[in-house]
Amino acid sequence: MLEQPAEILHPSPEAGAAVEVIKPAKKSLLPALSGLRAFAALNIVFYHFSNPKWFGPFAPIVDNGYTSVSFFLLMSGFILAYNYSDRAQSGQFKVKHFWIARFSRLYPVYIFALIVSLGMLMAEWHVRTHGEFALGVVLTPLLLQGWIPKLATFWNTPAWTMCTEGFFYLIFPVVVCWQRPQRWRGLIGLLALLWVAGMFLPTLYTLLQPDGPHPGRYTDSFWMRALKFSPPPHVPAFLFGIVLADVDARISRANRWRLLLGILGVGAIYTVLYYGDLMPFALMHDGLLMPLFGLAILGLAGHNIVARFFGFWPFVAVGQASYCLYILHFNLWDLIHKSHMLEATHLIAFDPWISYGLLVAGALLTMKLIEKPTQKWIRGLVR
Repeated sequence: MLEQPAEILHPSPEAGAAVEVIKPAKKSLLPALSGLRAFAALNIVFYHFSNPKWFGPFAPIVDNGYTSVSFFLLMSGFILAYNYSDRAQSGQFKVKHFWIARFSRLYPVYIFALIVSLGMLMAEWHVRTHGEFALGVVLTPLLLQGWIPKLATFWNTPAWTMCTEGFFYLIFPVVVCWQRPQRWRGLIGLLALLWVAGMFLPTLYTLLQPDGPHPGRYTDSFWMRALKFSPPPHVPAFLFGIVLADVDARISRANRWRLLLGILGVGAIYTVLYYGDLMPFALMHDGLLMPLFGLAILGLAGHNIVARFFGFWPFVAVGQASYCLYILHFNLWDLIHKSHMLEATHLIAFDPWISYGLLVAGALLTMKLIEKPTQKWIRGLVR
């Protein structure tokens, strides 16, 4: 969901009266990107809780579903820059308001997800040392667990991304005010530089082979966890998204090239994922796919047939709840199955599809009953 923070009135020192500052034009919504987020979030669910072979020609996408997280991190930079770059350039960007906006939208659901995950916390007690457990209990609510790779997935496995997002929000007020290139050559060159930067650590890991020649999904070493779960390796993707928003601003929504870019990006992503088993596993996290994600985003941000497909309202609705779906899905799935509710209601014959439906319904309800009300309440407190 593309958030549009409220503007404020600024006093005029010359006139001594309150006047409304001329502000940048309100950004249009990009529903197709919300729809794309729905598919990315569902793909993560399927990656964790399905047999990829169920999905036929889409099996390669599900089998490499972890790459959807990299997409979300890049998209985060794009959305923030899309909403705030004009404000920063005109001197109307307020750091306090930005942090409150992000906190009010994300943190209440984050805490709710930790409450839903209390069963996992009990399990952590039995597999961690007392010191690790105590440190995890302290760091996880503070969004700091990802800085210690061994504890990155403590309590609620997907929550490590919010540690990374929290770091992004911390640096964004500085980054968004940087002077970026104004010409096409400079923008493309900067994107290429960030792409190379995003592949540097994964390439180093692949060459040095600290975990052997064939690391994969279940490699759980310190170096692999640091590469996957700690914030620094993901910073180039976030910055890539910010610069991508500058490129997006220079292409009209109706430009016919957007359709070609979108088809090229989606097609190339599918091709890379189809041959994912042949790709270096470390490079599939952020680095290798960054330009392809960028092409897909530029394409779907336009007015074309592909954007209309992803902008179909059910997709948009789920996309708006994609954060809730992502942060809740791991342990909500566990609760559904440990409760044996499906057996008791004789719905087990329809599983896992009934469970997928329950996860989506739970995400939508969480957005409506927790995210939106607490967001409004918190913002009301600080006005």
